[in-house]
Amino acid sequence: MQKVEGGSAAVRADHLHKVLEVRFLTEDAYLIRCERGSLQFKAGQCVNLGFPGAGVNREYSIYSGEDALHLDFLIKEVKGGIVSVQLKSMKPGDHVEIHGCYGDFRIKNPEHDGRPHLFIGTGTGIAPFHAFVQSYPGLDYKVVHGIRFARETYDRQDYAADRYASCVSREDGGDFRGRLTDYLKKNPAAKDSICYLCGNRAMISETYELLRSQGVPSDNILSEAFF
Repeated sequence: MQKVEGGSAAVRADHLHKVLEVRFLTEDAYLIRCERGSLQFKAGQCVNLGFPGAGVNREYSIYSGEDALHLDFLIKEVKGGIVSVQLKSMKPGDHVEIHGCYGDFRIKNPEHDGRPHLFIGTGTGIAPFHAFVQSYPGLDYKVVHGIRFARETYDRQDYAADRYASCVSREDGGDFRGRLTDYLKKNPAAKDSICYLCGNRAMISETYELLRSQGVPSDNILSEAFF
């Protein structure tokens, strides 16, 4: 297998993907789009993504749909971080290093699952839900997105208007003022909902207990912790 020199180590060519675009959504959140190559994945899965040869990478959920010709990743810059800062500076024509895919945070039979799906995420934890919606247009879904500021409704236009609710905690301007758990207390989940939780562990733990108190069976709650 051909190897390409990058950074401090040689990288296999099939792990390198050319950057097509870096699009900023806020001052510290951006979308990086790259060539897909031969990579196959299921919506909800993640990859290890990083700067070629740096020896440091991070897991990111794939943001694009299963049939897309490219790979998209929704990334928020972490102060003092390494990978998110490096990727932020990428330009079209540069390469990223990708290993994967991984994970079982998926919808197993989307074509035959007519049950309501409730997608609950904070910040860039919305990424796998974007992939679900892009991949399965006939899905019965609702996205509940917890963010701090109204400007963080990343690519809201990609969701049906009545299927996305922004819960903004630090200012007015969203669909709901407050935390997403406050929203769910006022808008309880249907007991037969299949609930997907993605974000920080504290939110997942609190939301899990809330959903259980609303009668959602534990088998209907799946989670993916970002940190």
